Order: sequence, then C-alpha cells, then structure tokens
Amino acid sequence: MERKRQGTLVYDEESGRYDIRFSMERYYGGLHCGECFDVLIGSRWVPTRIEMDDRWYLVGVKTDQLAGLRVRM
Repeated sequence: MERKRQGTLVYDEESGRYDIRFSMERYYGGLHCGECFDVLIGSRWVPTRIEMDDRWYLVGVKTDQLAGLRVRM
C-alpha cells in the first residue's frame, strides 16, 4: 500500500485557490474542484473533496475555516 503524504491546507491569495503545504518549501501546486483527499477530524481521517460555490468548502466537513486543516493524499 502506498503511503499518503500529509500536509496542511493553506490559501494562496495570488491564485485564489487552496494548496497543500507538505514542508517549508514543498507544495502540492494548487487544488482544483473535485480533488479528493482525507482530512483529520479529531483523531479520525475522513475522506472528502474540495469544491467551490460562493466559497471553497469540503464535502461532508462542517467548518468555515479550511486553512490549517491537516490533510493527506
């Protein structure tokens, strides 16, 4: 089984998209609608995908603050 990389959701103001920061200098490269990953909720990894309506949101995850969430993909 392939090990998933863990990182933190960050907002890139220049692109208007969320990105995943894996380390100080390593980023995913910008998330697009429909991209899937897991988000850490409490002590559980929950599968989700990112979408855009009036704002960015994670399907099935109730939060208004995406920046700083721990994710893996």
